[in-house]
Amino acid sequence: MPCFMVVIVLLAPRFFILVLWLFTGWFRGMFNSAFWPVLGFIFMPTTLFWYAAVHNWCGGQWALPQILGLIIAVMIDLSPASARRR
Repeated sequence: MPCFMVVIVLLAPRFFILVLWLFTGWFRGMFNSAFWPVLGFIFMPTTLFWYAAVHNWCGGQWALPQILGLIIAVMIDLSPASARRR
């Protein structure tokens, strides 16, 4: 059961990105092509989710809290545990 919970938690960013893309306009106008969002969905979902959150909640303004959040999201996506979950 604990392994099942870990899988659910690790898939959560991709699930939320998919739900937001299907049912809202969160990702409209953020990228010129579909290339970057697809790469973000596959390789760095937490970073893509944070980038979309800053774009929507903060109007795309990058200040210190947003940059710190981006650094944390990148660290989550590139952590050694990410190799074990794939």
